[in-house]
Amino acid sequence: MSIRCEVYGDGTTLIAELSGELRLSDSAPLRERLLKCLADQPDALLIDLSGMRVEQPLALAIFTAVLRQAARWPGTPILCYSPTGDTRELLSAKAYHRLPIFGSREAALAHLHDGRLTVPSISEELLPVGGSSRHARDVATEACLRWDLPDLIAPASLIVTELVANVVDHARTMMTLRLSLRPRYLNLAVRDGSHAPPVAAIPAHPEAKRGRGLLLVNELAYSWGHLPSDHGKVVWAALRRI
Repeated sequence: MSIRCEVYGDGTTLIAELSGELRLSDSAPLRERLLKCLADQPDALLIDLSGMRVEQPLALAIFTAVLRQAARWPGTPILCYSPTGDTRELLSAKAYHRLPIFGSREAALAHLHDGRLTVPSISEELLPVGGSSRHARDVATEACLRWDLPDLIAPASLIVTELVANVVDHARTMMTLRLSLRPRYLNLAVRDGSHAPPVAAIPAHPEAKRGRGLLLVNELAYSWGHLPSDHGKVVWAALRRI
């Protein structure tokens, strides 16, 4: 990869510092690296473009692709910054008008702090054992009651049951369950230690309380998917708030 991406934290914000020449051949690996940043569910992702040179402008589409994913899940604000220069000029084109770009890190942080809302969230570490699915249902119920979302108790409980059961049955690693309340969605996510994609299950019986797998998640969620992380993956789902 001709472009380098160094990621470091600034409190609850992640900063991805890009340097080198951006080419079309960099699109896939850079996209995966930035998606791994989103999998950490930071409060914000800042992308430093000041050290990047654009050799093939079509490769800039990588940033709008990552922005679209962030809008689906986990709702993380993405802000780019670069002083005046060729990169800034290229990103001022109409095709990138939705990509927030600022002249400096300070300007990006000032904008973020002006508009940031505290994101309520609940996290729970779970063992890869059968009882974890039941505990996940309890956590989802508690979260929905705490955030005054009674209509989402049933779908949220069913979704986290299946996400956790998928880890227990297939990944068999420690996992982290996280529920986050966004302005338009209730986000549900389970991080595990396996890089293998989640396994869709076919129900053995239509009235079974579990085992319906990701088919059920697909029916209940507004949207869902999975992202790679540095040490495994995150499977996520979003429920629209009523």
